[in-house]
Amino acid sequence: MQVTSQDLFEKLMEYGIVGQKGEINFTLKDLSIKITSRDTVGNLIQDWLQQWMMQQKIEFEVNDNSQVFPDIYLDKHNKKQGLLEVKTFDFDRGPGFDIANFDSYCNSLLTSAYRLDSDYLIVGYKMIGHEITIAGVWLKKIWEMAAPSSTYPLKVQEKKKIIYNIRPIKWYSVKTKFKPFAVKEDFLRALNETRYQYPQTRFANGHWLKEVKTNYAEHTGMELIID
Repeated sequence: MQVTSQDLFEKLMEYGIVGQKGEINFTLKDLSIKITSRDTVGNLIQDWLQQWMMQQKIEFEVNDNSQVFPDIYLDKHNKKQGLLEVKTFDFDRGPGFDIANFDSYCNSLLTSAYRLDSDYLIVGYKMIGHEITIAGVWLKKIWEMAAPSSTYPLKVQEKKKIIYNIRPIKWYSVKTKFKPFAVKEDFLRALNETRYQYPQTRFANGHWLKEVKTNYAEHTGMELIID
């Protein structure tokens, strides 16, 4: 059966995944060990999700290249929609994952601006020993987990004055200083302003937003209204 990201999220909620516990073990020949490292948790949760989707007879296609967006296509016949990225994080430590590489994301919007409407299925877990507990599951658009920061109009990971990644905020916390963007246009405006402030993209940024808006209209038939 073909589903949307929202359908998938609702099915997971109905399944009662939040609060469920799991264990991570590894067996080689006659020796079994309990895995207490968090290094493999994200991949294991994603593998479990794909197996669960198969069990539920949900149509999907996994991206052959795990390093390229998105993780999953929910519409195998139209790969401009139904794009789903899966993110996981240790709930006790907060969302430390990268939403996207800054340069790659900006460049991708010039030719694939429909990516703006992609969905992110986010799984927060807690881990004690080799046991994990699913603490929360969210379905978000990119602007719903991104926000401004005190340094740039968009929160990013910057090291030695080089921007590497777009980073999320703790969107589920009422104590979060910077709130997520309300709409995609606000996110795109902040991304454009960050490119103007960032020395490495400032001088080549003159037509970037205009080209993204044009490409988005070509792919979706909808216009982005951004001052």
